[in-house]
Amino acid sequence: MAAFNINSLMSNLSLVSGNETALADAVNANWTLLPTLFAKLNTDAAKTGKNDTNTAANACNVFTALANHAHVVAEPYLCSSLPVLFKAAGNKQNAIKNAATAAVLAIVEKSSPNCVREILQYCFTAAKIEENWNTRVLALRVIASFGDHAPVQLGNALPQVVPEVTVCMVDTKKEVKEAAHAAMSAACDVIGNRDIEHMTSHILRSITNPEEVPEIMHTLAGVTFVQSVQSPALAMVVPLLIRGLASRVTATRRQAAVIIDNMSKLVDDPLDAAPFLPELMPALARSAESMSDPEARAVSERASAQLNRLHGIIAHLHTQGIKFDNVLNALKANAPSAPPTAEFALAHIASMICSLMGIKQFDPSEWNDVISQLTVITNADAANATVQALIPICKEMVKVTSDEEEDQDDAEELCNCQFTLAYGTKILLHNTQMKLKRGAKYGLLGGNDSGKTTLMRAIANGSVEGFPDAATVRTVFVEADILGELSHLSCVDYVMQDPRLAGLDRSEVLGVMATVGFTEDGKAKPYHPVSSLSGGWRMKLALARAMLQKADILLLDEPTNHLDVINVAWVKNYINSLTNVTAIMVSHDSGFLNDCCTHIMQINRLKLFIQKGNLNAFIQKNPEAVAYFSLKESKLKFSFPQPGPIEGVKSRSKALMKLSHCDYTYPGNDKPTLYDISVQVSMASRVGCVGENGAGKSTMIKVLTGEVVPQTGEVYTHPNARVAYVAQHAFHHIEQHLNKTPNEYIRWRYANGEDKESLVKVSMILTAEEEQLQKEQFEITWKDEDGVQRKANKTVAELIGNRRENKDKEYEYEVKYRGGDEGWLSLKVLQRRGWTKACKAVDARLAQRAGLYVRTLSSANVEKHLGDCGLEAEFATHYRMSALSGGQKVKVVIAAAMWNQPHILILDEPTNYLDRESLGALAKAIEEFQGGVVIISHNNEFVSTLCPEEWVMDAGHLTTKGEVGWMNRQDDKINDQQIITEMTDALGNTSEVKKPKKTLSKRDLKAKLKIIKKKIDDGEELDSEEEELANENKLYG
Repeated sequence: MAAFNINSLMSNLSLVSGNETALADAVNANWTLLPTLFAKLNTDAAKTGKNDTNTAANACNVFTALANHAHVVAEPYLCSSLPVLFKAAGNKQNAIKNAATAAVLAIVEKSSPNCVREILQYCFTAAKIEENWNTRVLALRVIASFGDHAPVQLGNALPQVVPEVTVCMVDTKKEVKEAAHAAMSAACDVIGNRDIEHMTSHILRSITNPEEVPEIMHTLAGVTFVQSVQSPALAMVVPLLIRGLASRVTATRRQAAVIIDNMSKLVDDPLDAAPFLPELMPALARSAESMSDPEARAVSERASAQLNRLHGIIAHLHTQGIKFDNVLNALKANAPSAPPTAEFALAHIASMICSLMGIKQFDPSEWNDVISQLTVITNADAANATVQALIPICKEMVKVTSDEEEDQDDAEELCNCQFTLAYGTKILLHNTQMKLKRGAKYGLLGGNDSGKTTLMRAIANGSVEGFPDAATVRTVFVEADILGELSHLSCVDYVMQDPRLAGLDRSEVLGVMATVGFTEDGKAKPYHPVSSLSGGWRMKLALARAMLQKADILLLDEPTNHLDVINVAWVKNYINSLTNVTAIMVSHDSGFLNDCCTHIMQINRLKLFIQKGNLNAFIQKNPEAVAYFSLKESKLKFSFPQPGPIEGVKSRSKALMKLSHCDYTYPGNDKPTLYDISVQVSMASRVGCVGENGAGKSTMIKVLTGEVVPQTGEVYTHPNARVAYVAQHAFHHIEQHLNKTPNEYIRWRYANGEDKESLVKVSMILTAEEEQLQKEQFEITWKDEDGVQRKANKTVAELIGNRRENKDKEYEYEVKYRGGDEGWLSLKVLQRRGWTKACKAVDARLAQRAGLYVRTLSSANVEKHLGDCGLEAEFATHYRMSALSGGQKVKVVIAAAMWNQPHILILDEPTNYLDRESLGALAKAIEEFQGGVVIISHNNEFVSTLCPEEWVMDAGHLTTKGEVGWMNRQDDKINDQQIITEMTDALGNTSEVKKPKKTLSKRDLKAKLKIIKKKIDDGEELDSEEEELANENKLYG
């Protein structure tokens, strides 16, 4: 009866009958008619004889009618009939061809977007070169139409679409070529990547015009990629890259490598790149091997390393993937009410589900088309129940697991977020995932300026997208730096000033401080000024403050900085005892990370990678990570300016700085910090100063540099010596200038030809006794212009700033007396009258100017100098110091101290905040530096590498070890050739620098002037030095 009704209905259909809805109504009422109906329709539509024209055309019209009026019920059968209709569209009979074309377009238009996966396979077959050109054009039209009503699904299928359509774009048939171009243009529109969407027309043109590939590669290489790169973008760009890598032009191959490197960094899902790697990797390797240019080859090798990294990640990823048979079996298992006759419909539904899995759509609202199809063969309730059961199953099928995935333990998950992190205009992390477990200890690794500290600050400030708020997860950033405005407080009051500890009882604070060593009978006392603490005790105070805040997550930036071996062990034990607290730690101490970390978290190529295990386990799987911890592995280079000569000093081993029997006690303390200290430093010195926290190392250096004045003993610095001092808490040098760029800061600091910071020292402040002496008159003896000796009582008002050497090789200083007259007084006289510090200030200014006159204080010169000290021009000139990381600030401080070519460099804990690459570069720069060096550090490798002489401090007492004056045998005479011999002004003009003038004795000067006078009388030309002497002595008169 069913067959009779179908035949009856079909016999009434014709091209002009207009009664197509009758059959559609019958099908909508009874879907079981469909198998028989479509068997008949497919047979009729496939007929090609002249006598079968009406039959085939009518069958095609039925397809159109069903698509327009019964598309939900008939969709599985309509889609499966497309191969027949594509064939019919190539029929020579216009009636059949037009009816078939209309049927195909109607079916495609009415079908669910998730039918694209199935329909595309029919399109690819229909577009083959052996098919009729009308069929091929129609297939390409269908592909193009998906850009409008199924853009997401088309984008997901681009890896399959692009190669199929590309073949047709170079077809000899004009119509096919135009249709293929339209299809590829539609495909480009669904890439969804703003970084390259403006390039799509160029990419399309490159397919048919290979000669344009070099120019397109050049343009694409200049694109700044910031958006996530997914498979649609890769599908469009990779064919172009393959052509670029095959170019004979080295520049084009290099640009292709640059694009690969840039884009691959932003691939969020490595599986997106997986289909392209088998072709791209060998092409890139061949390109690199054939390059003779070392720089271009290095670029290609870097890109190749990035692809290998992606390939390595993919090798450790596991997923069931989207397999049709698995999905169909799951569908059948969860649709028990589907009748046996629904097998065909279930296969179609399974294909739709595969499409949804491919675009990662697991929201039930996106599965409405699946529910509609299931409702046809079951009922609405059963269809909804089937979808609810299928979604988690399908989601699990496409879930990606890794070999490095954490063990499924019972630890609470504190955070599981995906975010992007930027630092100014620089992207540090892009669309990366971070998962943190309670009680885990994460060691954070990354290269220089990769964003380690920025990430921890962002977590602490609550600015990481998706990170739990402070009410849910409490984070504490542990910092050892003491805020300047609170430095006058006692240790306990400093802790209680923290607003997060408001209302806390003082006894509780004291109790926690006692657990870290702050006791009345200990080395650090709770009521002593916080400013008197050494670096190690400041870190312990910061940890005590963190303990009081009861943190869920501790963020520790270099927690072992400033700490001796005993206190490092204490910190390790403390962190390991925190079974319920998570810690994220940045440290360059490999032993610390080995002993404390349960996981390693690495910032690499804008992504965050987490691996279970300590540092050794991480390095076993990632050998390149050893560069983070080896001074020898550094490729970065620092270059310090050489010190140049000192007037009157010919030997490198002559002492330029001395302490003799010095004692020092901090104000407010009863017990001295230093006892009877005697040391000396020369340009040959390479001294490592070591000792436990609080032993007095930094205090001794402060006395040596004049930062503080000892109660007993003598301090000497050669009047012509320039000393660079980078303090333990290095940021104090710049904390008043954070609104300046590093470039602006150095130009401000040396603007008047002198170092402003060197004049702000306790040792340069006058005492009341000195002020009184300066006001008193004393007898002055001098000779007037006629050579008559005169005497008078005068008072010195000020030192003008000039200095000369008398016949006894002693310095005399030009002074101004009250009353306005001027004269010269010896250093000994001025010292007796309270002007010692003023004389030192004149010495310092003259020494500084001697180091500054060889370089113009221009923005360009300062930028180059900062670059020589490891700070990129972008940060040196265009970023304010408030926006710099800790490591960058240390580089600024070192560069500022080195600007005036010091003879002695003193570094107090220089390893703090610097990563291993920067430490290696610093070590090499110190090795090549021709001046004296004193280093305080707990980094044994750093000190032992550089310093054969040791000063060992123990509770204020000093012992020296090693080779004192080891450089005596090496180049003992000062090398004049090491100083700067050229200067560059702000406009880039280079001129030769004169060497310092030699001071002549009176006899030599008289003889020299006699020779110059004769030259003048004879009309001979004078050199510049002779010209200067002639003018000074008025020989032209």
